[in-house]
Amino acid sequence: MLVSKKYLGVVLAIILLGTTSAYAHGIWFAERNDQLALIFGVGADDLNMVERLPRVSAVAAFDVLQNPVNTSLQAGEFLVVADLAEHPAIVAAVFDNGVWSQKEDGSWARGRRDEVPGTVLSASIMKYTVHLRSALAEPLGHLPGQELQIVPDDAILPDTMGSEIGFRVLYRGEPVAGAEVVREFVSDPDADTITSDKDGRLRLRIRNQGLNVIRAYYETMNEDRNVADKTQIVATLSFVLPHEPE
Repeated sequence: MLVSKKYLGVVLAIILLGTTSAYAHGIWFAERNDQLALIFGVGADDLNMVERLPRVSAVAAFDVLQNPVNTSLQAGEFLVVADLAEHPAIVAAVFDNGVWSQKEDGSWARGRRDEVPGTVLSASIMKYTVHLRSALAEPLGHLPGQELQIVPDDAILPDTMGSEIGFRVLYRGEPVAGAEVVREFVSDPDADTITSDKDGRLRLRIRNQGLNVIRAYYETMNEDRNVADKTQIVATLSFVLPHEPE
């Protein structure tokens, strides 16, 4: 059976979109120069967040009771840092990376499907992050604005690496099956993924005695196919296990 060049382009684009999902960039919070900085990257990549700051559509903070407290993001020469004046237990952010469309030659361009000539596949790309700065009074719940979110089962996380704990992946506040999770997005981003079960659950061993960044990936069909075929969502949960006193 003969297959048209255009059809092959669509098939290849779908394959490429699926195989690159595990390597999609994410955002997370990490300490830099005694400040809590918002990072954009994957693995050891730490890309320019200052120039990307306009794409951060929301930032929020919460106390140990998960009540909102004030925060904001401040851009310096090299870093974007969170205002921690009210000592939040949780800091969260949303990053809208817009719509990207792929042409038949495999190249990608920023723009909607109906804006980029020759598009064979397009994706709307969203990134979410939650950072836990301390133990909570009760297990983490769904936070406003976090469309995809990783939540631990326990309010207090273990303090030693290698501990195994349960997590759920939530989509729009409800457990979701089929999310692809990497237990350490910074120091082991290419590890095999673990898939959330029908109740959104999975169990992970904490990898690092230090910063841990867990990443979840999920995609849905876009509601307006003139804009994009799919919505790709990357969410991270970060926290730090303390080291022994010096």
